[in-house]
Amino acid sequence: MSATQDPGPVTGDDVLEAVALTLAALRPARDADWDVLAGSLEWTCWETGEHLADDLFGYAAQIGSPHPMADAYVPFGGQRRRPEGPVNTITADKSAGPAGLLQVIEACGGLLAAVARVTPGSARGEHVFGASDPEGFAAMGVIETLVHAHDMTSGLGLDFVPPADLCARTLHRLFPDAPEGAEPWAALLWLTGRGELPGRERVVGKWRWYGAPRAT
Repeated sequence: MSATQDPGPVTGDDVLEAVALTLAALRPARDADWDVLAGSLEWTCWETGEHLADDLFGYAAQIGSPHPMADAYVPFGGQRRRPEGPVNTITADKSAGPAGLLQVIEACGGLLAAVARVTPGSARGEHVFGASDPEGFAAMGVIETLVHAHDMTSGLGLDFVPPADLCARTLHRLFPDAPEGAEPWAALLWLTGRGELPGRERVVGKWRWYGAPRAT
């Protein structure tokens, strides 16, 4: 399947699948040093895992309120563990170790999946890349999960290659400019500045997706 074919909608099940794949890939490194950098990021693998959990929680909260705000973020507080790290509302107890961090990621993924399933499709929530619907927030959760799984597994010396159909559904929802004919996982990594595509310049610096609901 190419990155530009219509592969169907993104659902809460896709969020659960992405999270489950990520946890399965990372569990072999539960006894490793998670303070190493996550791939090409300036964050450690631990910080990246907390950021992922925070994203999943934040997307659920942003679209899951009975009165979601399409023009503002829910004003949660946040903090950094160190100056170079991400600002997170959700953190994991470091004494619980990587296994505990994976539990936090799994729980936040479950929240987003549940919210995506029950929130009316007409609902809209704010995001810097455009106000979006429940499917859009589910797709954002899948993208964040897959790319940060790539970052963490790269830092920990593990392999991670998600299924093409999962990548294709998410690309179709959020990246209308996805390159034609490219394999979905390779296209996703390229679009997020993490990989190469033959005949195309590497994406350097800022990249974005498009959260506005796709026309039907």
